[in-house]
Amino acid sequence: MGKNNILFGIIGLIVGLVIGFWGANYLNKTSPNPSVAQNQIQNPNGVPPQANPQGQTSQGNMLPDVQKVLDKAQNEPNNYEAQIKAGEMYAQIQRADKALEFYQKAQKLKPNEFEANASLANAFFDSRQFENAETYYLKALEIKSNDVNVLTDLGTTFVERNNPDFDKAIEYFNKALEIKSDHEPTLYNLGIAYLRKGEKENAQKALEKLKEATPNSQLISRLEQIINKN
Repeated sequence: MGKNNILFGIIGLIVGLVIGFWGANYLNKTSPNPSVAQNQIQNPNGVPPQANPQGQTSQGNMLPDVQKVLDKAQNEPNNYEAQIKAGEMYAQIQRADKALEFYQKAQKLKPNEFEANASLANAFFDSRQFENAETYYLKALEIKSNDVNVLTDLGTTFVERNNPDFDKAIEYFNKALEIKSDHEPTLYNLGIAYLRKGEKENAQKALEKLKEATPNSQLISRLEQIINKN
């Protein structure tokens, strides 16, 4: 596909989706699928700014110059930052397949960079390649062992894969909660893991901790609904 076609395709996706996908919003990833991929390296609050079709976010910031980002990544294959930015651009419009291409290039350029490994893991997660995601989450944790988001995402890969390992998932969720006991995505996913394991009582306990930690969380009603259906 030519460069201009790629550009027009991306712009079309952005306009068509009313640009509601800036950043990886964990609330979106929990409905209807209860898995939670944080991808909060760029967006730690998990709530992306909305943008209008004219190319401005609600904060008034202009959207990235798409063609400039693509050109720089393509023309400078050894430019780590250019590959990361191109990957981010595709991740923001939920094109995990294209994001993977650029994040893989970035990770090869800087294999010991936390951002490169975590971003690549997130792209594999969004592609539902959970075993591959595990590999790079573990690499990210070798660099930054106490990252709550990565620990949670790693745990979630064990919930969502074809052959789940709920005990392993719960182990990682508990490690994350040891660092941040009120982390709502972790508590939510802990409830999901217990529920799928068949331990409804423990799932309910996770829900109660979620209510205590963040009483206004939208994840509370979602977890309640899932528990009540089982």
